[in-house]
Amino acid sequence: MIPLSTLADIRVLAETEELECKLAAGRDGSGQLPADLWPTYSAFANTRGGIILLGLRETPRGFELAGLANPEKLRSDLFNTLNNPQKVSANLLDAERVRILTIEGRRLLAIDVPPAGRKHRPVHINGNPLTGTYRRLDEGDRLCDGDTVRRMLAEQVEDSRDNRTLRGFGISDLSPESVLAYRQVMRDRTPNHPFLDVDDAEFLRRIGALRRDRETGAEGLTVAGLLGATV
Repeated sequence: MIPLSTLADIRVLAETEELECKLAAGRDGSGQLPADLWPTYSAFANTRGGIILLGLRETPRGFELAGLANPEKLRSDLFNTLNNPQKVSANLLDAERVRILTIEGRRLLAIDVPPAGRKHRPVHINGNPLTGTYRRLDEGDRLCDGDTVRRMLAEQVEDSRDNRTLRGFGISDLSPESVLAYRQVMRDRTPNHPFLDVDDAEFLRRIGALRRDRETGAEGLTVAGLLGATV
C-alpha cells in the first residue's frame, strides 16, 4: 500500500499503470462508487495489480484531498458488488486490502487490488468475459480483444489440470534431490520464507505439488508436482 499520511503525499501522486485516483463524490456529494471503478478493478487484476484511491479530486496542479462523507458505506457497497457474480467474476479482496485512511481530518478509501492468479483470470465485469475484460496499459484501462480473453481462459483450464490429484502417485515417486533443489531455489530467493521450516511433505502441500482429493480422501501428487520433481 502506498504510504499516505500528509497532504504533501497527496500532491505528489500521479496516475500510473498501478495507481488510479477517483473522486467518488456521487451526484449529491454524499459519496458513491464510481461506475468506472469496475473496469479499473478488472484491469489491475488482469495485469500486475494496483491501488485505487477514492476521495481525491484531480486539478491542473495535481490531486487534492476532497475526502469522503461516508467511506464505511462505500466500503460495504464495494464488498457487496464484489460478491455479486453478475457484476464481478471474482472477489480478490479481503478486509486488509480495503482501508479507510484519515489525512488532515478528511477520509479516503484505499483499495489494494492484487494480480489475479490464472484460475481467476480473466477477471471480468457484467457477466461476459468477451465484453468485460480489461488490462492496464500506462494509466488507462484497455478493453481486451477476443484473442486475449480466450488465451486467459485456456490458461485457466491448464491451471486447473495442473492442480488435479493423480491416482497412484505419491511422495515416494519424487526425486529427493529435485525436492532439495527446489527448496534451495526458494531459499536463495526468499531466505526467511516460512515454507522452508516444514518437512518435505508439508512443503510439497504448501506449494501445491501434493494435495488431498476431496472425493476419495487420498493424498497424491498433482500434475504440477509430478512434472516438476519426478525421478
